[in-house]
Amino acid sequence: MRPSTIGVLYAAAAFIAWGLLPAYWKLLQGMPALEILSHRVVWSFVFVAVLLTISRQWRSLLRALSTPKIAAALLLSTLFITTNWFLYIWAVTHNHILDTSFGYYINPLFSVLLGVVVMRERLNRLQWAAVGIATLGVAVMAWHYGRLPWIALTLSVTFGVYGLCKKMTPVDSIIGLGIETGLLTPWLFGYILFRQAHGVGAFGTVSPAITALLVFAGIVTFLPLYWFAQAAKFIPLSHVGFMQYFSPTIALILGVFVYQESFSRAHLIGFSCIWCALILYSLSHSQAWQAASKRAT
Repeated sequence: MRPSTIGVLYAAAAFIAWGLLPAYWKLLQGMPALEILSHRVVWSFVFVAVLLTISRQWRSLLRALSTPKIAAALLLSTLFITTNWFLYIWAVTHNHILDTSFGYYINPLFSVLLGVVVMRERLNRLQWAAVGIATLGVAVMAWHYGRLPWIALTLSVTFGVYGLCKKMTPVDSIIGLGIETGLLTPWLFGYILFRQAHGVGAFGTVSPAITALLVFAGIVTFLPLYWFAQAAKFIPLSHVGFMQYFSPTIALILGVFVYQESFSRAHLIGFSCIWCALILYSLSHSQAWQAASKRAT
């Protein structure tokens, strides 16, 4: 397959998996968000450590850490993805799935902006039209809120900058996630031990099902991040940005039809605008459009 096709498949897998994540975190509702985050990070590190051992990449990880620019970029990505993870878990477990969906509708626009401004990526006329229609959809949803949607904006910015850091960091996906989770594991593992020692920790004390969900949080964290990092290597950041609409669409469906969160007319209008933008953006990559653009120029 062509590299662009591989990138699209990786991105689709990542964003579909992220779209389904609210259902996973909902199963842990009632636990503190910081405890869920702690288990997510620690078990992710355990899972990645096994992979690093099997693939014999520990030396590569140490070399990456010894390079100041790479280490600084990964430290920055760690801060942003940690903030994103914590807020996302908190929002889902406190019945704000539609807020998270709104945030990830904004995020592709922010990723496109980063791609154009930082990476000097260019958009054609149809792609700019898609951006405009998507902006209109987001504006309608923002107007409906009647207040600053801080959950949505924070999720959008933190994940957008995280994606840019991954794009600019020339390290393997496993190594990057190993460093990010490794930097956090000592602190969050200490928090888990503290809660367990005081008899309020959930691991092994609530039910076998909850314990299993906490352990497998490492796998459901690693796979989408790995797919996302691989996608960023094969396709432009602006392309990745628009494919991110898969995730909030799935979350929106879960929030409305499964968890019974309210869905207004403004949501319907915004949702429709964004899908129209997706259609235009997809058409902009068709051979017919590209041929017509060449003839026009």
